[in-house]
Amino acid sequence: MDKLDGQIERVVFRNEENGFCVLRVKVRGRKELVTVTGTVPTVNPGEWLAADGEWLTDPRHGQQFKAAGMRMSKPDTLEGIEKYLASDLVKGIGKEYAKRLVQTFGRDVFDVIENSSGKLLKVEGIGKQRKDNIKNAWDEQKNVRRIMSFLFSHGISTTRAFRVHKIYGDKAIEIVQRDPYCLARDIRGIGFLIADQIAMKLGIAKDSDLRARAGLEYMLGELTASGHCAYGRNDLLSRTAELLDIDLVIIERALDHSVEAKRLIQRANFQGVELIYLPKLYFAEIELAKKLKMLEQGTHPCPEIDFAKALNWVQSKTGIELANAQRNALQTAIRSKVMVITGGPGVGKTTLVNSVLMVLKAKKMRVQLCAPTGRAAKRVAETTGMEAKTIHRLLKFNPGTGGFVHDAKNPLECDVLIVDESSMIDVVLASQLMAAVPLHAAVVIVGDADQLPSVGPGRVLQDIIRSKTIPVSHLDEVFRQAATSRIVTNAHRINQGKSPEFPEEGASGDCYFVEADDPEKALALVGKMIKHSIPKKFHFNPMTDIQILTPMQKGELGARNLNVTMQALLNPRGDEVERFGVTFRTGDKVMQTENDYDKDVYNGDIGRVLSIDNEASELVVDFDGREVVYDFRELDELVLSYAITIHKSQGSEYPCVLIPMHTQHFVLLQRSLIYTAITRAKKLVIILGTKKALNLAVSRAESRDRVTTLAERLKEQG
Repeated sequence: MDKLDGQIERVVFRNEENGFCVLRVKVRGRKELVTVTGTVPTVNPGEWLAADGEWLTDPRHGQQFKAAGMRMSKPDTLEGIEKYLASDLVKGIGKEYAKRLVQTFGRDVFDVIENSSGKLLKVEGIGKQRKDNIKNAWDEQKNVRRIMSFLFSHGISTTRAFRVHKIYGDKAIEIVQRDPYCLARDIRGIGFLIADQIAMKLGIAKDSDLRARAGLEYMLGELTASGHCAYGRNDLLSRTAELLDIDLVIIERALDHSVEAKRLIQRANFQGVELIYLPKLYFAEIELAKKLKMLEQGTHPCPEIDFAKALNWVQSKTGIELANAQRNALQTAIRSKVMVITGGPGVGKTTLVNSVLMVLKAKKMRVQLCAPTGRAAKRVAETTGMEAKTIHRLLKFNPGTGGFVHDAKNPLECDVLIVDESSMIDVVLASQLMAAVPLHAAVVIVGDADQLPSVGPGRVLQDIIRSKTIPVSHLDEVFRQAATSRIVTNAHRINQGKSPEFPEEGASGDCYFVEADDPEKALALVGKMIKHSIPKKFHFNPMTDIQILTPMQKGELGARNLNVTMQALLNPRGDEVERFGVTFRTGDKVMQTENDYDKDVYNGDIGRVLSIDNEASELVVDFDGREVVYDFRELDELVLSYAITIHKSQGSEYPCVLIPMHTQHFVLLQRSLIYTAITRAKKLVIILGTKKALNLAVSRAESRDRVTTLAERLKEQG
């Protein structure tokens, strides 16, 4: 093999996922820079490269060196050191400070940063804060690079190294070597199969108990991620045996061990079927049922009211005559400590909630409003004229304990809690919210039980209603004003299993169907409609008013492909950065995909990219007026959101919604999905695709059933 060594001048390209890179290298004895290609866990300008490989002539790019193996070492020339420090390796240095550091310390600069960082204060412009930042960033990058090399040697994308370091700190490699399956449990983006790969390389046997236990927990975790709170013992065992391809006896032994060690909980359900729970979900169901029943007891905090008088007063104040179901619900809300208000669009849930608020405020009750997402909370605030918070912001995250500030020991200060969009709330969050409600307070749970259940495990609203242990006011009369909207009437038709009705050719309306058989043509049509037709005819802004809602992530009409297409159409230019297979550009619509308590942003929050600073390796997103900074290494928390899945749209409303609905989405097509999508629109819905797919969705009422036991636990509480 040929050998080559020299200083890296520029990193032309680097694939974060597989480490492939194209480098421009200054090689001894050669005037021109040499192009070197190969794979390496980390690379920075200024580093010294030693490579083995062969010289090739590329038809387009001329002569280059294809490296089979590359080794990096810190630069030892002043020019190389300056380049190295000025790269985005160490945040807080940049070109100007790199030059000053090298002028002050010469070749000793690395030693100074590492071992005598106090001396950095001699450099003009470096104060205590910047000195600490440089030292911390230096230590962090050193550890992250070690983890990168370790992951890379086991064939794993190095992009996750930052997360691994964030979770496990300096002991990361030691922890992973001891139990590689921890990666699947703790690190987003590293699944069980990748962790299993590492385990095999580290010599863990295929039929080992460690692998069987990890496989069981992974399988149960996957099932809870699709909404189950528990799973039947026998089904869990057989699914895990199939995944791991090992004897059922080993899996049974692993399950018994995990139950004994309290990592999993086994309980027979009320029909005698043995269920396996993750402890967190088991206790969340029990605590939630217990607290709801405790809250139900005692007298309502609202003083005694002459209901007939209160009703007349509310109706005269609002100028709205309440329907019978609304009157009954209003009466229940001021007499029952816990109640549910449910119903579809146009049935007067908002009018009813406002009426309840008027009565409670007139009686000087301290009322707290909340909803699961930022957009839902904003909408509640707009319709009621009162402050509304997301559940996470209401409970306040406590970084010290990893829990919430408000809990059973430190309850919320309110007399009545009104929770909107409750169909979205999973069992863990519902349990945490109810734990923080003071015992004297009343709770009003508002939501549409026919919408998709929560993304997280459980189906809290449906289970509370199904238990028949808590008063439920079911509003089902569509009001005259709402009945003129096809969005509303079609939502109710879909709910009844009937096909939606659309205006005749050329007639106006607010709910349309556009036929597009071929997915490729449908994709082109989506682009044309969003960029030209809808803005021209209905005067909606493509960036702020129109939202594409699609059943799934993958496929031509899935969210990923639609996002790339829409970004190219609506935001083709601007500063950009590519990370985790996504290109982010200034001006892009983006969505947060996980709860980040440190940043105070939560799964489903949508914002716009304000700025991208390549030198500081930072991207800033504006979430409804709040600017949030992301390190480039954290960008796997964000996705483009020109198109989002229908699941992610829950609790939000948009002026205009465009829904691609094709038989490509066959697996996911169901009634609650199309119902949820249509009810997200305030003014206009366009369904684009095939009637066959639409009719299929309407006819499939079985929203894949979830294994939950909350309803039974509520009945058990009496």
